[in-house]
Amino acid sequence: MAAFNAIKNGLALVLVCFLITSCGFHLKKASSMPDNLKQLTLVGDDEKSALFESLKNELRASNVELISAAKDKAQLYLYKESIERQTLSLFQNGQVAEYELAYGVSYVVKRPGEKAIEKRFELYRNYQDDPDHALAKAKELELLISEIREQASRRIVRELSQL
Repeated sequence: MAAFNAIKNGLALVLVCFLITSCGFHLKKASSMPDNLKQLTLVGDDEKSALFESLKNELRASNVELISAAKDKAQLYLYKESIERQTLSLFQNGQVAEYELAYGVSYVVKRPGEKAIEKRFELYRNYQDDPDHALAKAKELELLISEIREQASRRIVRELSQL
């Protein structure tokens, strides 16, 4: 009986492996920066913004050396972020119940000897508003925007690694 269970478990394992490989699933390789982006000049419209700082930290974590401006090195220019808020739903009394945030980021990558690449993307999040708990909802909005900034900086680094 024990041999039968061992064979059954082995066949189940083989079947699962077969199903995973047949659907095209494979582990993602660690993304690494191209050689011409391992040294980078980071500049922007607002170099004191939270997004700029988050991107700087994310680039350092990805082993990118941030250098001062040089003609033979790549440059990443980060435009000012944009945050737009749109009403999604209302309470019965006409007050806003839910918003959608659209967080937009634009940047340009200039590499020596190559054409500049302009990129723009938007990240969307919904959040509920409650006028009875205004302070708590304001803090929640701050945290949400902070998380979106971190997600945007990770996305920029991921897009740079695929250039």
